[in-house]
Amino acid sequence: MAGRIEDKVALVVGAGSIGPGWGNGKAAAVLYAREGARLFAVDIDGTAAEETRAIIAAEGGRCESFVADAADARQVATAVDACRARFGRIDILHNNVGIAVVGGVADTDEADWDRINAVNLKSVFLACRAVIPSMVAQGGGAIVNISSISGIRSVGVPLAAYAATKAGILGLTMSIATQYARAGVRCNAVLPGLINTPLIHASLAEHYAGGDVERMIAIRDAQVPRGRMGDAWDVAYASLFLASDEARFITGQALAVDGGQTAMCVTPPPG
Repeated sequence: MAGRIEDKVALVVGAGSIGPGWGNGKAAAVLYAREGARLFAVDIDGTAAEETRAIIAAEGGRCESFVADAADARQVATAVDACRARFGRIDILHNNVGIAVVGGVADTDEADWDRINAVNLKSVFLACRAVIPSMVAQGGGAIVNISSISGIRSVGVPLAAYAATKAGILGLTMSIATQYARAGVRCNAVLPGLINTPLIHASLAEHYAGGDVERMIAIRDAQVPRGRMGDAWDVAYASLFLASDEARFITGQALAVDGGQTAMCVTPPPG
């Protein structure tokens, strides 16, 4: 089924990876390109965005990289304008940026709360606000917002700010979906479960296993009914489906990509 989004223009916000390997945004951008889309890869890290662009170019795809802070309204608007100037339209908006700080309500610093809300939730609002008018004007488009099962379930680790923002993304997704459905704009959310990406290596290993990455992976694998974590490609393929015309009658939905974890009554705690 090659060419599932042939000739579409995809703007991926958070298209780089925080470290070596495949993050969710990087995998989604490359997969969209493999399926025929022209890519506009946005990331706050120019080196990471350029790495994604280079991978796509080496495979014969078309991609432009762009540096922008997804939590800054002016920079987001500039990125959207640059994408439209380069490719003429935006058919797919993929919102992927996200950070996490381990902590419950009582031990989360206010500055961390504000920063996580800005990066995880405000960024989605800003990108959607900047892109939706042009989607409406052209007769439609598809938005894929990356949320998390943390927005609907506890994963056994205190992530108060992260969970609140991921739940907020779900509410925003449903609001956009219902408001703009008749204009041809679809908006859905992907809810990754426990996914083995560079982000967890950078931010969670110390909490799980005192810095022992292999132990962290084993613990997280054991929490998933499938017996292992997913990877960035699992998230990317779900995103591709929602972005494609195969999902033309799907909007306002939350698709969990979690190996069955949210089907359990209780999530086993780590350790």
